[in-house]
Formats: sequence, C-alpha cells, structure tokens
Amino acid sequence: MLVSIVIGGMIGLGKTSVADILKEHFQNKGIESKVFYESVDDNPILPLYYELTPEELEARRIPFLLQLFFLNKRFKTVKDCINWKNPIYTIQDRSIYEDWYFAYVNKNLGRISDLEFKIYEDLVDNMMEELEELPKKAPDLMVYLKGSFETVIERIMSRGRSFEINPELKEYYFEVWKGYDEWVMNRYNASEVLIIDMDTTDVIKSEADARKVCHAVEEKLNEILSTSKTHIG
Repeated sequence: MLVSIVIGGMIGLGKTSVADILKEHFQNKGIESKVFYESVDDNPILPLYYELTPEELEARRIPFLLQLFFLNKRFKTVKDCINWKNPIYTIQDRSIYEDWYFAYVNKNLGRISDLEFKIYEDLVDNMMEELEELPKKAPDLMVYLKGSFETVIERIMSRGRSFEINPELKEYYFEVWKGYDEWVMNRYNASEVLIIDMDTTDVIKSEADARKVCHAVEEKLNEILSTSKTHIG
C-alpha cells in the first residue's frame, strides 16, 4: 500500500527535519519510507532570488523562473511517488499544492507580472489534469508546521544559509508568513491536515518533541487509513 505524506509550512520551520524523523520512525517499525526533498542545495536559481537587487530581479525575471523550476521539480516528485511499486510511505518536503501559494505571494509583491502568473496558473492546471489520470495523486495527509513570525525568523537565522539571512528579506518572509494559515485552512483541500505548533516544538533539540510529532502523525494516519482497514504497526 502506498501512503503519501506531505510536510508543509513556512520557510525555516523544519520541514526537512520532520521528514527525516518520520522516515526513521516508520523504518524502525519495518515500514519502507522514502523522503523526496525540496530542491535547495542543487537549485542554481534560488540564491539569485535572495541575493539580487529588486532591479536585477525585475530585469532577469528570476522569481518567475524560480517558480517554474520548483513547479517542474514538484510535478516530477508526485510522479516519482506514484511510481513506487512496493508498499511504502512517501514523504514530500513541501508539495506541488503549496507551489501556487508562493507564486501568488510573488505576484502580490510585484515580482511576478499578471501575465506571468496567468501563464503559471495555466501550466499548473495542465499539470494537475495530467495527474488526475494517475492513481493516488493526492496525499493522504499534510503535516502543517505552524509558527509565529518570531519563531520563523529565529529558525531561519539559526540554520545559517547565507542567501537566506539578509535582513532585507524580512519583509518577504512576512508576506509569505501572514497568509499561509489562511491558505492551508481555507484553500488547501487535497487531504486532511495535521497542525504541529512549532512555537512549542523543536524536533532537532528535543527527542521528546520528535517522538511527540511522530506519534501525532501516526495516530492521524491510523484514523485516516481506518476506512481501508490498514493500520500502522
């Protein structure tokens, strides 16, 4: 049986760390698990997005190019997850569904033009139509990492990616953060959502917190999968 989990949430709140601990947790129970990571370290466009001046961003259309890069990668990830033949838990570090939200924020900030956004949305619609033809397109569960803006900034600074820590980026982070909860609660409908409060949770520094998150996810999945009589051991 293929079970799909996506980890969503604001930049810096620990999606990759949560994905890694979930993989280890399920594998310790004898359940094969695979994480599909967001393309960051191998992304040649992302540093430009954070480091270029507004004028350079405008001239080179970097935000639009970055959105296309991520959309292409996430589309491939969905197909890769579906193509696994063995019983497995797939864990996606951010999903194709959230990609639209980031493009929307960039449009509101004027970094993506109305025409570019329309082209982007047409491409998303086309991709989703293709996915509709495939079995098991939608995830079973989104684990949404929710936190205050103060926690977001603290976590971003603590992980120390050079292209993320420019103080001038604080406005951008706030624009992404302020609408994220509304998007998840009122617009995302691909799966059920489990909210993890990252203001009070640190899976890196606290083993107890890591166990708590794993147990919460396991409990929610058992609830969701109960209709198919499938339970985690």
